[in-house]
Amino acid sequence: KDKATNVLSFPAPKSMQKVAPGMTHLGDIALGFETCVREASEQGKSLKNHILHLSVHGALHLLGYDHIRDDEAEEMEALERAILKGLNVPDPYAANDDHA
Repeated sequence: KDKATNVLSFPAPKSMQKVAPGMTHLGDIALGFETCVREASEQGKSLKNHILHLSVHGALHLLGYDHIRDDEAEEMEALERAILKGLNVPDPYAANDDHA
C-alpha cells in the first residue's frame, strides 16, 4: 500500500526457512515506529501493548493468516485476543487499554 503503515511482514523463502534442527525462520517483521507511537496515542493505548499487538499480528501473517475477508479477519482477531490475553495485554480491539 502506498501509505505509512504500522507493521509489515516479510515471509522467508522456503529455501531459507530451515535454520537448524527443530528451528524454523518464518520471516521478518518490521514496525513503523512513528506510526505505532501516533496510533497508540490516538487510540489511548500504551505503546508497549500496541507494539505487542502489532508483533503478534505480524507473526500471524507469517503463519499464513490474513484479514482480507470478514471471516478471515474474525479468525485472526480472535487469535490475537487469545495470544495477547496470555501476555496480560488487554483486548486491542476494545476502546481503551487503560494505558497499562
